[in-house]
Amino acid sequence: MTITQEAAVQETITPDGRTIGGVLMEMRNITLRFGGVVAIEDITFDIRQGEIRAIIGPNGAGKSSMLNVINGFYHPQDGEVWYKGAIRGPMRPHQIAAQGIARTFQNIALFHGMSTLDNIMTGRLTHMKTGMLSQSVWFGSAQREETENRAFAERIVDFLEIQSIRKTPVGRLPYGLQKRVELGRALAAEPSLLLLDEPTNYLDLEGVVWLEAFLAKYRHTALVISHDRQLLNRSVTSILHLINCKFAYYTGSYDQFDAERRMKLEQQQSMAFKQEAQRKHIQSFVERFRYKASKARQAQSRLKQLEKM
Repeated sequence: MTITQEAAVQETITPDGRTIGGVLMEMRNITLRFGGVVAIEDITFDIRQGEIRAIIGPNGAGKSSMLNVINGFYHPQDGEVWYKGAIRGPMRPHQIAAQGIARTFQNIALFHGMSTLDNIMTGRLTHMKTGMLSQSVWFGSAQREETENRAFAERIVDFLEIQSIRKTPVGRLPYGLQKRVELGRALAAEPSLLLLDEPTNYLDLEGVVWLEAFLAKYRHTALVISHDRQLLNRSVTSILHLINCKFAYYTGSYDQFDAERRMKLEQQQSMAFKQEAQRKHIQSFVERFRYKASKARQAQSRLKQLEKM
């Protein structure tokens, strides 16, 4: 059994009742460059079905670049992207959407002259099978398809609790409600993997609380980039920490990540202190005895040990 196959049969239940299933996507040894600048280097991780995973790290570390690799906007120079058990090559945006990957952005991109419901309906385009001619006459299968997709969009309106603005042009809405509409459009695609890029940016307290509640009841897979510590504490099941072009994986909330990271740093500092003390001790021995015939062999051995440290 391969690592991928073994991971696929494992299933865990989180304390809040979320089922974490097999591997949905794998990034294998991904390296992304822009000219001579390395954005991410030799990154390997997987995304499992049902989890809410966060990518965190300092600004400019490559978090959004990694998200762009996942949703196919960027294609890495090295490494492989595996999705639902198959390797994925360069793809166009509509192909990525058809595969079940949907995304929200730091900067909202909606049709401001269209209503909330019509914006959400655009997320159903990958599910519409009838041709343009049939849709223009709105008859038969096209009519049935339109009715079914509009009913689905209405259920998302109910799920997001935005019934009161369903007919309001999006351009008239405050920023927080526009973020909900953008999320609704992504959900309308019925994604297997939902990507959220800084979803709490510019949200007021009410909007942040609402988003936390949404993620708590969302039982599909999501990958979140965020600096919001409260959101990361209340909503995610695991964390990828990106720093110096490398990822480190942690399970649990932000506070659990922070405690574990601090412990690792303390252990590394302690080890470095001990190693430095040992290096000084060996250096002292070498300098003291390297020219004495009775100790020359030992000093030479210690010198080689010092060179390896």
